[in-house]
Amino acid sequence: MISILRRGGGNIHRDSFSISDRFAQFLLLFFILCVVCGCQRASGVSTTLKDDGNVVFKRIAVVPFQSIRQEDAEITTARCPVCGLVFRTERYAKGSEAVVEGIFLDRLKDEKAFALIPPDRVGGIYEGVTGQLFKADLLDVLKKVGAELEADGIILGYVYRFRERKGFSLSVEKPASVAFEIHLIRVSDGAIVWRGIFDKTQASLMENLLQIGSFLKEGGKWVTAKELTAEGMDEVLKDFPGVRHD
Repeated sequence: MISILRRGGGNIHRDSFSISDRFAQFLLLFFILCVVCGCQRASGVSTTLKDDGNVVFKRIAVVPFQSIRQEDAEITTARCPVCGLVFRTERYAKGSEAVVEGIFLDRLKDEKAFALIPPDRVGGIYEGVTGQLFKADLLDVLKKVGAELEADGIILGYVYRFRERKGFSLSVEKPASVAFEIHLIRVSDGAIVWRGIFDKTQASLMENLLQIGSFLKEGGKWVTAKELTAEGMDEVLKDFPGVRHD
């Protein structure tokens, strides 16, 4: 029971706050959560930009994206061939690298600051150089591929996890889970000038209040792996060098 001192002496007793008081508290809490989440990047997103004054590209070659998977089902992690970061993996979903690659290309297709050399043109040259330089360092291979294509930047993308939701948009047994990583490498010296990482398993609002921004963006439903990938790509590319932010 709540006791409130009344002007002039006596006490007023009441069992609860009024409905308007409760509603005001709810709105205040909701506002605070929105502000906190609005000041953060989407959960699972990480980008790194090496700003040394030379992160400007005119021609960027895109190596076909690759899925990193373990042959041994008991091994549930994989290491990035470029930077060495470790990611949690799951059984390979056929065609997942093409889905992630397609979303990446779609997001950058209208950019005017640089031209993209598509994977179907880059793939053959990449395989040829890899065959010639079988034991060479990966960055040396990429530098040679970029030089042959007269590109000043080269993209390398890896997909570590692409688990489709098990269930429907309103209820699931297992939510979608996606992990991918994209590197932008400068051809002249092999430097990794930008890296974008997305690693997320969708969680309900009750499981993680700090994901309220993603929850609202996803329409309060359980999304597919492709929809989760698209959400992550939008966040990751916010820091991609040269991308416009209209």
